[in-house]
Amino acid sequence: MRRNDGGLYYLRIASLPVGAALPARRNGVVPSMHRLGFLRDLPALSLCGMGLVFGTLLFAASLTPSLVPREPWIQGVLGGFCLASGYGLGVLLRHLWRMLELPSLQGRGRRIAMAATLAVCIVIAVFSLWWAADWQNRLRALMEMPPVDSAGPWTIAVLALSTFLLLVMVGRLAAWIWRRLSQRLSRHISGPTAAVLAVIVTATLFWTIGNGVLVHGAMRLADQTYAGLDALIEDDIEKPAAWDKTGGRGSYLDWQRLGRQGRRMIAASPDAAQIEHMTQRPAREPLRVYVGLNSADTPQERAELALRELQRIGAFERGNLVIATPTGTGWVDPESQAALEYVLHGDVATVSVQYSYLLSWLTLLADPEYGAETARVVFAAVYDYWRSLPQEARPRLYLQGLSLGALNGDKSHDLYQVIEAPYHGALWSGPPFNTPTWRSVTDRRNAGSPAWLPAFGDGSVVRFTSQVNALDQEGQRWGPYRIVFLQYASDAVTFFDPKSLWRRPDWLNGPLGPDVSPDMRWIPVVTFLQLAFDLMLAVEPPKGYGHVYAFEHYVDAWASLVSPSDWTQASLDALKRRVAGARD
Repeated sequence: MRRNDGGLYYLRIASLPVGAALPARRNGVVPSMHRLGFLRDLPALSLCGMGLVFGTLLFAASLTPSLVPREPWIQGVLGGFCLASGYGLGVLLRHLWRMLELPSLQGRGRRIAMAATLAVCIVIAVFSLWWAADWQNRLRALMEMPPVDSAGPWTIAVLALSTFLLLVMVGRLAAWIWRRLSQRLSRHISGPTAAVLAVIVTATLFWTIGNGVLVHGAMRLADQTYAGLDALIEDDIEKPAAWDKTGGRGSYLDWQRLGRQGRRMIAASPDAAQIEHMTQRPAREPLRVYVGLNSADTPQERAELALRELQRIGAFERGNLVIATPTGTGWVDPESQAALEYVLHGDVATVSVQYSYLLSWLTLLADPEYGAETARVVFAAVYDYWRSLPQEARPRLYLQGLSLGALNGDKSHDLYQVIEAPYHGALWSGPPFNTPTWRSVTDRRNAGSPAWLPAFGDGSVVRFTSQVNALDQEGQRWGPYRIVFLQYASDAVTFFDPKSLWRRPDWLNGPLGPDVSPDMRWIPVVTFLQLAFDLMLAVEPPKGYGHVYAFEHYVDAWASLVSPSDWTQASLDALKRRVAGARD
């Protein structure tokens, strides 16, 4: 034991054997650890100088821009995580230094070094907070967002310190539990074995509490909250009366059981009259089928309901049929739906089946396979019936999904299932970073093409596009089977990279995407934490950036995918202007 200048004792782990008995008294004073346990380390004077240096550097780095502009309170929490991560790294290095018995400063020299270290840390933190607003404003300008006058330095500083202290307290609680377990176990087994076993037990304990109690409790609360929202009946959405509307006259599906997102999809515009007005051509009433999570008890039953409803309204008699896998909340992007129906002049039926109430990233954490299970049974039900029809009588079949809908839609089938009678194509927008086809194609992209907008093979099967249409390049010809990925370089759902913890993501190798800040740099640990926060905030940017996909970009994507003969690029651009003008 060693007494520091604040009158408190701290443990030198490097010099005290695991399981050694702690002295009851020293110079007549009872060591504070005996009285307060892990709380002995809470005073600021007991903080590690090397940890503060690394923590401050990572905190300053956290203020640099990433993919999504950040509000001060978000930046404060992120800064606290980075500060704690850097502090933990510094503490680890200090322990390694002591274990190697390398020389260290003592007495007055140590106090001077600590004071100088604290001064340098304060200077670094202040200058970083000063520059934070400029960093954020340059990113906001790329996304056509108004600038901010201040980054909120006081809010950031207070929240960062609060988050840091909370995380340090949790870390020291874990260390205290580990030491106590080591001491008790060493009475029965060897010291090194006791230490390793104590680490395993402590890690298991914290994982069980964190994942089993806190996470599942939060998930249950979120599920109840979103289930309540899903059940709300909006006053501005009326139950349809038409026979060809889901929930209307003769429908197999109850209007109230469709859920909030289902009722919105069925009631969404455009109808035939709006399509004719905007396209200036004759149009049919588009067909939409939606099966809510409460419409039936199991995914299989919901899939069978969807098929029966499609058959009832004559969906297989249309020229085009789309299986749209929704997001985690059950939402089908109305921008994509409208663009599809305009491009096809309403000659399309769309079917979607809900599998969750939660936000996509929460669903991904709570039960990532649940959505894939529903997507598989829905695809099998619709595809098997479609394939049973005479080839000349089948509608063209497409798949569509945004976010978690893209991931689960991609998982809804395999090559052997469709190789005899392939569907016609798929549009995946904002595909999550772990989408199998997206991951495989991006990793195998043509040399020289950027990771945020890859070129693959000769472009006859898979193409990528973003804000600027890159689908119909001169000299490229589509094959009969087509996949389009619509993605923005600023979309963290697509470009989150777990390996950014220790290596630079490919999409940060120049040239950067048009909506990625040139000030963004890869910084180990920090970039990973920034992207993790961006993942949760990806829908905050304005339409056309981040994870918020715009109508005009969907128009180009659908037009290239379905290749209608009656549209030119000029007429498509005119459609975009008319729709934008009507919305204004």
